[in-house]
Amino acid sequence: MFSQFALHERLLKAVAELNFVEPTPVQTAAIPLALEGRDLRVTAQTGSGKTAAFVLPMLNRLIGPAKVRVDIRALILLPTRELAQQTLKEVERFSQFTFIKAGLITGGEDFKVQAAMLRKVPDILIGTPGRLLEQLNAGNLDLKHVELLVLDEADRMLDMGFAEDVERLANECANRQQTMLFSATTGGSGLREMIGKVLKDPQHLQVNSVSELAEGTRQQIITADHNVHKEQVLHWLLANETYKKAIIFTNTRAMADRIYGRLVALEYKTFVLHGEKDQKDRKLAIDRLKQGGVKILVATDVAARGLDVDGLDMVINFDMPRTGDDYVHRIGRTGRAGAEGLAISLITHGDWNLMSSIERYLKQKFERRTIKEVKGTYTGPKKVKASGKAVGVKKKKSDAKGVDKKKTAAKGPTKRKTVNRPKAESLVSQDGLAPLKKRVTRPPVSE
Repeated sequence: MFSQFALHERLLKAVAELNFVEPTPVQTAAIPLALEGRDLRVTAQTGSGKTAAFVLPMLNRLIGPAKVRVDIRALILLPTRELAQQTLKEVERFSQFTFIKAGLITGGEDFKVQAAMLRKVPDILIGTPGRLLEQLNAGNLDLKHVELLVLDEADRMLDMGFAEDVERLANECANRQQTMLFSATTGGSGLREMIGKVLKDPQHLQVNSVSELAEGTRQQIITADHNVHKEQVLHWLLANETYKKAIIFTNTRAMADRIYGRLVALEYKTFVLHGEKDQKDRKLAIDRLKQGGVKILVATDVAARGLDVDGLDMVINFDMPRTGDDYVHRIGRTGRAGAEGLAISLITHGDWNLMSSIERYLKQKFERRTIKEVKGTYTGPKKVKASGKAVGVKKKKSDAKGVDKKKTAAKGPTKRKTVNRPKAESLVSQDGLAPLKKRVTRPPVSE
């Protein structure tokens, strides 16, 4: 029960109003430590309830009587507009019985309107690093009195190239008393470096090991002969699987547009989302999916973070993601908050080794599935290594002429014929600049 936490009664009232009964594992682990003011580094899967794990302690710290706001007291940094917008909604829901106000600063919105909002000085500022730095450089943003800093989806911010921006914004909050960093994966050296710079003696909480991620999601692979065969498998799945909403992931914009066009031609209600889409199109796509206006979203990894849609129960990887972390974030769109989900990856010969690497990273074995109606000839490599990767075929070494060296050696050495040819004499042209070749005259050949 949330009443076990030392939260203000107004926050407990909001929690009860929202029908939150049992705290999730990440909330149980993080909220007590956050209320103590500890710096936290938390690894928890997407959809585990981690937003409430930092929002409730934050509000508890800031709660108080109504008064004129003169300083921004808390800053939440996130990688995408969509995630920032969702976080703002969560803050507003939990703070509904308080006087705490929050503001949003992201790209794709009117710069002057945002500057006007900043002049009203919200208690909590939520935003993406790029636009926040633009407002900071324009002199519209003062972070010197920030008490609490939260970095959510920190691993994704690094993937998107925000490391320097995040570090600068953290340095602007030099007087903060608490910092919390959340990520869905353990990240690499870049994340460890950031943790060393922005956190002070942090408490590490790994709520989910990588092998435990997406436990409520069935993970399957279906082999295919080539991309055209993948499209046939995809059409069968969309026509025969039971699902409310689905996302199809590709690695490129061109492939996303191609699949989108094919599905529209087949009269599926679908939308496409990738980096070339502007903010208006992105917002429209996500709103339509949430409201049920469309049932299928075709997307690149730009949609793999910060997308929280009720009823999204199927993810199809048309292209296998390039890293294990990207795979985790893709399938994290389904099976959220205890719901069941289905993640299907379509695997050709060229995808097999990448798929095997991701299996090893997750310490899981994906379910192999065959659909007899669209079964192809490729069913996986004939031989695999202990790692699960395909065994390659070694080519015979040959000389420059393509002749087997063993056969050449058996014949013994061959003598090269030498031909005496008259040599050309080097001359100098009359102007002394360019070397010339002396022509050699040969006697006529008798018939």
